[in-house]
Amino acid sequence: MAVVAVAVFLGGTIWTVVYSFTNSKLLPRAQFVGLDQYERLWSTNRWIVSIENLMIYGICSLILSFIIGFTLAALMDQKIRFENTFRTIILYPFALSFIVTGLVWQWILNPDFGVQSIIRGLGWESFTFDPLNNADIVIFGILIAGLWQGTGLVMVLMLAGLRGIDQEIWKAARVDGIPAWKTYLFIVIPMMRPVFITTLVIIASGIVRLYDLVVAQTSGGPGISSEVPAKYVYDYMFQGQNLGQGFAASTMMLLAVAIVVIPWAYLEFGSKNRG
Repeated sequence: MAVVAVAVFLGGTIWTVVYSFTNSKLLPRAQFVGLDQYERLWSTNRWIVSIENLMIYGICSLILSFIIGFTLAALMDQKIRFENTFRTIILYPFALSFIVTGLVWQWILNPDFGVQSIIRGLGWESFTFDPLNNADIVIFGILIAGLWQGTGLVMVLMLAGLRGIDQEIWKAARVDGIPAWKTYLFIVIPMMRPVFITTLVIIASGIVRLYDLVVAQTSGGPGISSEVPAKYVYDYMFQGQNLGQGFAASTMMLLAVAIVVIPWAYLEFGSKNRG
């Protein structure tokens, strides 16, 4: 089964890359046009906007997911009361689909009955919070939903890493009078390198595939201000009836994934082989 799965994956990947150099429209056809699809792709404003959005979302998501996830994990590692309850509550959003999460946060961020309406109802009539209808900050409205859903998983991964740290290290640090923050920064975090790398790959692969949240919350709007590459691929392949352009965009997404996965594989397996 593993051989079949690998063969299907490699076959589909090669087929997609090959046909990205063709002029395929509604159906695939072997009419090669060289790099025309890629030149058109990178000269299209919608694609440029989608890349910019993905970069903003990706950088913010990586940084905030690590900071929030590790902070929550460090708090949970203090053996607090009702730890299992808090852990379940924080992890619960990850069990929801991105469509459900997107719809929930679309309601929460709706100015008519969401956060803005509630705050104004408390007396702050001038309060404004409507990110999904503001082209300049709409990607941050999507980011809020993504963090809400994904931070719980990061917390669990970090907590597993913290629980794997030998307690003797903590005891030795306390005996030596090392502050807790220095213990985390200079001892614990370096020891959790494999956990950080694995978490990075998981988050990065999810960022590249960002689609459901955007469709559920904004459908790419206002205008094209919240477009992302995955939506660009879907629209051109299934709505625009331009398979060649969709294949070219998906190939660029594949390249982005390879940029993430190859260094991870080298760090994980190359170092072990050298050891």
